[in-house]
Amino acid sequence: MRVNFNLRRVFRILGILLIFESLLLFAVCPVALYYGEGDLMSFFNAGVLALVTGGVMSVSGWKASKHVTKREGAVIVSSVWVLFSLFGMLPFLFSGALSSVSDALFESMSGFTACGATVMTHIDEMPHGILFWRSLMQWVGGIGIIMISLALLPIFGFSGTMLFGAEFSGPTKEKLSPKVSGTAKRLGMIYLGLTLAQIVCLNVAGMNVFDSVCHSMTTAATGGFSTHQASIAYFHNPLFECIIILFMFLSGVNYTLYWYAFSGKFRRKVLHNGELYSYLSLVLLFFAIMVFFMAEEIHLTSFDRFGDLLRDCLFQVVSIITTTGFTTTDYMSWPSLTWIMIFLLMFFGANAGSSSGGIKVVRIVIAFKYCYYEFKRMVHPNAVIPISYNGSFLRTDVVTRVLAFILLYIIVVVVCMIVLSFTGMGALEAVGAAVACLGTIGPAFGDLGPSGTFAAVPEFCKYFLSFVMLIGRLELFTVLLLFTPVFWSR
Repeated sequence: MRVNFNLRRVFRILGILLIFESLLLFAVCPVALYYGEGDLMSFFNAGVLALVTGGVMSVSGWKASKHVTKREGAVIVSSVWVLFSLFGMLPFLFSGALSSVSDALFESMSGFTACGATVMTHIDEMPHGILFWRSLMQWVGGIGIIMISLALLPIFGFSGTMLFGAEFSGPTKEKLSPKVSGTAKRLGMIYLGLTLAQIVCLNVAGMNVFDSVCHSMTTAATGGFSTHQASIAYFHNPLFECIIILFMFLSGVNYTLYWYAFSGKFRRKVLHNGELYSYLSLVLLFFAIMVFFMAEEIHLTSFDRFGDLLRDCLFQVVSIITTTGFTTTDYMSWPSLTWIMIFLLMFFGANAGSSSGGIKVVRIVIAFKYCYYEFKRMVHPNAVIPISYNGSFLRTDVVTRVLAFILLYIIVVVVCMIVLSFTGMGALEAVGAAVACLGTIGPAFGDLGPSGTFAAVPEFCKYFLSFVMLIGRLELFTVLLLFTPVFWSR
């Protein structure tokens, strides 16, 4: 049976987006030129290739109709991350920063999916242009390539409704404007505002402009790429760490809440938001548990050392739950009980509607409510007990989708662990890599922890984990749906 799918329309939109990536590559050229470290032509050549390829793809679908179907939306959203990563890896190869395609693709996919896992072992020696490109990739990927394109596509006559639905497969999709492009622009303003505010704060605190810009972009994206191999630990500056903790937390909040706060709906929409309270409660709970385990283990008596401990624990809790992945210390040197806490945090993620990965707090809360209400139904089998959230009752299909997502998430983690184990990876590394890449967190466990990199991972695993990052960034359904027969049938 013929499937309603217009390849020329898909090519035209992907071509337009690829032209946008070429502009990003050209935007790095002034940085490379300023520092004069020999990587200028790498970005210029990559930009030209992206521009020419995007132009050809766009022209090939010139006469395609403007209406995008749901099927085409899913294909476009999944394909654009792959396309951006393929062209995004070119500067790494052209400049010699990375020597293999598997390494370059892994680094590029980790950037655009805002994962933060890296194969680079000498980041401090990399040219400034490469470091800026890593941060820019995460910043663009954090807000979502599709969210940016939603503000651009109406210029070419395309509607972004189907792309919006494919990009955001979470339990809630709040529109801040009647038009999807209007929603995209408002969310983009919030994202840019958080980034600029952190740049100013870090710069005033004493961090140089380049590091301030790069770390602010990767914080807002909850991505975690740093300009230094030691991440935030490089600076040894408590004030920098406190500023980054604050902005990591703020970047994990649902962006729509910021809009409501600024538009006079703070009391009704923000003050009584259940997900926000749950998010804050989880941070405080895990922070208290981590401090207890650490203090018990090392028997701290010095107030100064205890202050450092509090800051390290809070930094790591916020970094992991928001899936940012910045580090101030190697948590693999902490007591093994804290590893369990970090492992659990890797699953949670922050709020829906933020740039963080993971399952998301709203899904965790809904699942726990469902379990609790199921106990009540066992006691009162004839009672009708609907699940409420934020003052409204949830439809059955919403609850079912949440439970299906959590189940599928766990299944994918298990499958990834098995696949990685068969390649010879150690059990601790296989578990950590599966959870960290699917949750787009970055650092994992064992040799892949904060003090290590993914450089020594087998080549097949780098390609496989790149795919896992893509699945995690698009929240499972959008990508995996492409591999089901029902998606391609009428």
